[in-house]
Amino acid sequence: MRRAIFPGSFDPLTLGHYDIIQRGITLFDELIIAIGINAQKKYMFSLEERQQFILEAFKDEPRIKVLTYQGLTVDFCKEIDASFILRGLRNPADFEFEKAIAHTNRKLSEIETVFLLTSSGKSYISSSIVRDVIRNGGDYSGLVPDTVKYTGNL
Repeated sequence: MRRAIFPGSFDPLTLGHYDIIQRGITLFDELIIAIGINAQKKYMFSLEERQQFILEAFKDEPRIKVLTYQGLTVDFCKEIDASFILRGLRNPADFEFEKAIAHTNRKLSEIETVFLLTSSGKSYISSSIVRDVIRNGGDYSGLVPDTVKYTGNL
């Protein structure tokens, strides 16, 4: 079975993530959306909200699962028997950053990283931009799937 993980914080899930997930599932038998937990990071959305956004967005795709993890991504891959890490690339800076991580992961394990370019109309979207739009009271609906709803206080 070709099992891959798509790791990230997904704070929140964006249309860029959604694009990579939809296209990535065509390459693998199972795609695990792996929400990384970093105690040092302050999230806008709770872990439960982030999980729910993803579960709802892909409720009709049984080959997509949502799990959480802490620590090294390659260790999590070994734990769940995933042979691939799926990553999205928006721009050359993403490539340089992700290339270094992929080389390190390959040095640490036998995990292969698969890169997909984000579709052209979504390459400008990032979770940090979405959070900034939300913090400033902007309309974020064109940047995220319909399942993402901000219910906190601004």
